[in-house]
Amino acid sequence: MADASPQQAQNAGVNPWLIAISVMLATFMEVLDTAIASVALPYIAGSLSASNDEATWVLTSYLVANAVILPASNWFSLRFGRKRFLLTCVVIFTVSSFFCGAAPSLALMLLARVVQGAGGGALQPLSQAILLESFPPQKRGIAMTVFAFGVVVAPVLGPTLGGWLTDTYSWRYAFYINIPVGALAVFMISRFVHDPPYIKNAKVGKFDNLGFGLLAVWTGCLQVVLDKGQEDDWFGAIWIRWAVFFFVTALIWFIVHSWRSKEPLVNLKTLKNWNFAIGCLLIAMFGVCIYSMITVLPLFYQDLLGYTAFTAGLVVGPRGIGSILGMPVIGYLGSRVDARYLLSFGFIVFGVMSLFFGNLTLGVGPTTLLLPIVVTGFALSFVFVPITTQAYGTLRNEQIGSASGIFNLLRNVGGSIGISIAQTLLTRRSDYHQNDIANYVPRSGYWFEQRLNQLSTFLDTRTNPANAMAGARAQLYQQLGSQALLWSFVDVFRWMAALCFGCVALVWLFRKVSPGKKAPAGAH
Repeated sequence: MADASPQQAQNAGVNPWLIAISVMLATFMEVLDTAIASVALPYIAGSLSASNDEATWVLTSYLVANAVILPASNWFSLRFGRKRFLLTCVVIFTVSSFFCGAAPSLALMLLARVVQGAGGGALQPLSQAILLESFPPQKRGIAMTVFAFGVVVAPVLGPTLGGWLTDTYSWRYAFYINIPVGALAVFMISRFVHDPPYIKNAKVGKFDNLGFGLLAVWTGCLQVVLDKGQEDDWFGAIWIRWAVFFFVTALIWFIVHSWRSKEPLVNLKTLKNWNFAIGCLLIAMFGVCIYSMITVLPLFYQDLLGYTAFTAGLVVGPRGIGSILGMPVIGYLGSRVDARYLLSFGFIVFGVMSLFFGNLTLGVGPTTLLLPIVVTGFALSFVFVPITTQAYGTLRNEQIGSASGIFNLLRNVGGSIGISIAQTLLTRRSDYHQNDIANYVPRSGYWFEQRLNQLSTFLDTRTNPANAMAGARAQLYQQLGSQALLWSFVDVFRWMAALCFGCVALVWLFRKVSPGKKAPAGAH
C-alpha cells in the first residue's frame, strides 16, 4: 500500500498541523500539571491540615495512576476508538482538575488526583501516536518537535507558573488552570482528529485482567518505595523490604505473562525491535537526567540561597527559552542529519553543562547561571526528538500505539528513579561532607579557634556578651551545614554529567535510520 493512502484516510483533508496543535494541548496540560503541583505542596499541606509528608501523596497518587494507565492505553484506544478514548481522557482529566482545586480535605484531594492520573495517563502516548501517524515519515522529526513542546517545555514552565499562581491567587488555581486548556483541547480534538483505518477495523481481544493487575502492583510498589524510601532509611525498614519483594515478584510475573500471552495488555515483543529497545533504555536514562535537573536546581536556589518558590522557578525558567530556540533547529536538522550525531551532541552538551553546575559556590547570583541554563534547554531539544524518531523509525504504524505506552512509561519510571537518587544523594552526601569538613577543620585547630574568636568578638559588641560564644559556635555550625549541602549538590551534578557521557556510547548502538526515508515496514 502506498504511504499516502492510510494518511489521507486518517487526516480526511485536515491540515496535520491542526492535528498537532490539538493533541499538543492535551500533552502540554498533562505534563504541566505534574510539575506545577510540586511547587504548591507546602500550601496544600497547610490548607488541608496535613503534614508535608502526607502532602507528597498528592504527587505519588497521581504518578501511580498515571503509570498504570500508560501501557494499557493502546488496548483502550483499539477497543473504544482512539479519538473517543482521547476525548474521554481529556474530559476526565479536566473535570478531576476542578475537583482537585475544590477539595476540602486531603482524602478527597487524593481521590481526585487518582482519577486525574488515570485520565492523564493515556494523553502522552495517544498524542504521540497520532502525531507520528499524521505526518509522513520524512516529516516525523518536525512532528516530534511539536510534541517536545509539551514534554520538555512544560516541566520547565511548571514551577514558575505554579509559584506565580500560588503566590498571587491560591494553590487551587494550579489545578483550575487546566479547565480552559482542557475545554479548548476537547473542541479541537473533536473537530480535527480522526481514527486511521486500522483502528476502526481492529479486532480487539479480551482485556488482560491479570496483566493489568500485575502492572498496577509493580508500578504502585515502585513509586511508593521511591517516594518514601529515603524517609524510612530504605532497606532499614521492614515494610520497604516487603514492598521491594512485591515489586520484584509482580514485575517478573508481569514480564513472563506479557511475553507468553497471546493477547497481552502490553505487547513486550515490540522490544524485539533493536532500535526501539535501545530507544527505551535511552529514554529511561534521559528521564533520570532531566527530572533530576528540574528537581535539584530549584532546590539549590531555595535551600542554600533562600529564594522563594516563585523566584527559584523564575531563575530556572530560561531553560524553557533554550528548548524553544532548539525546536526549530532540530526540526530542520532532524530530516537531514543522522539522528545519532544529534543525540551525541545533545548528551555531550547536557553533560558539559552539568559539570559546569558542579562548580557552583554560595556566591552565585540570579543571573550567574543564565547562559548555562539556556544552553541546557537547547541541548534537551537535541535529545528528546532524535530519540523518539530513531526509536520509532523501524516500527510499523500498527505497532506505534503499543510501543508509545511502553516508551512513555519508561521515561516516567526513569524520572521517578532519578528524583529518588538525587534526593538520597543530597541527604547522604551532605552528612558525609559534614563529617569530612569537621575532620579536616578540628575544633582544636588554629583556623577554627581563630574564626570562633573573631565571630565571638563581633557578637560581643552587638548582643549579650554571655551569649556571644554560643552564637559564634551556632554561626560556624550553620556555615558548616551550608558548605556540606553545597558539596552534596556538586556531587549530584557531577553524577548526572557522568550519566550523560555514558549515554553517548549507548547512542551508537542504534542502527542507522536514513533521514527523510521510510524504514522498511517490517524492519526489526
